Amino acid sequence: MLGAAAGGGFPQWNCRCPVCALAWAGDRRVQPRTQSSLALSGDDGRSWVLLNASPDLRTQILATPALHPAEGARHSPIAEVVLANGDVDHTAGLLSLRERQPFRLHAAQATLDILAANRIFDVLAEDIVARQPLPLNRPVDLAGGLTMTAFPAPGKVPLYMEGGTVDPAETTIEDGRVLGFLFEAGGRRAVCLPNCAAVTPAVLARVRGADVLVFDGTTFTDDEMPRLGLSPKTAGRMGHLAIDGPRGSLAGLADIRAGRRVYVHINNTNPILIEGGPERRLVEAAGWEVAHDGMEIVL
Repeated sequence: MLGAAAGGGFPQWNCRCPVCALAWAGDRRVQPRTQSSLALSGDDGRSWVLLNASPDLRTQILATPALHPAEGARHSPIAEVVLANGDVDHTAGLLSLRERQPFRLHAAQATLDILAANRIFDVLAEDIVARQPLPLNRPVDLAGGLTMTAFPAPGKVPLYMEGGTVDPAETTIEDGRVLGFLFEAGGRRAVCLPNCAAVTPAVLARVRGADVLVFDGTTFTDDEMPRLGLSPKTAGRMGHLAIDGPRGSLAGLADIRAGRRVYVHINNTNPILIEGGPERRLVEAAGWEVAHDGMEIVL
């Protein structure tokens, strides 16, 4: 886990919500986190695949010795980058990888179109960084023996692409604009859904029996942001599924029999960030872990 927080990180630079206030005060029950990004390897760390390119990616690479250059004048063990969607907190880190270092960039065609429409991403020259449209529901071989299968996840277009009023039905569309991923190597299965707006039958079919499930833990309650007076938008309106409540992920994923279940993409307002707090104890009692920067999972 290179970064475990949602967009803005934790604490968010301009926020004094109850959870951020603890971080600013140096409370040891909360641990700062950078924005969500993961690294996966199927060959004992010789080559790595990044899932999402956080705006904090350079800081994350510095904090992760396995991602440091190790040979020659120029080198990186980062062989592939995979994008779940076109959100700023999943794409902005691409600009930190612009020093003509070869790697393959995988994303849905809709996300690649967003990058192509913004000339700033031309700093990743296509003769150096190959842009690969991801097929849905079909395995793709990656570096180091990993196999990846991308599948549609319930979600919506990035915030900056919204226009006017958004119909609630448009926040849970499973059309490939937001992706989930199955990564496989050595007979082990990791399912990653850092953005997910609903637990649908299709989602349940994907996550059941996984050796590890990494899932969207953006907010604890659906009304978290409006209740704190920070935003009129609920979790659902933002394209995320809250943890608590009868329709939340804690209830919806209770019977999936995954080996490990880990919440990631955790918003700065989410009280599960407080170690020992009632919300943290609730998710841990249900068998969930709360991701933190530097967390390692070996399957």
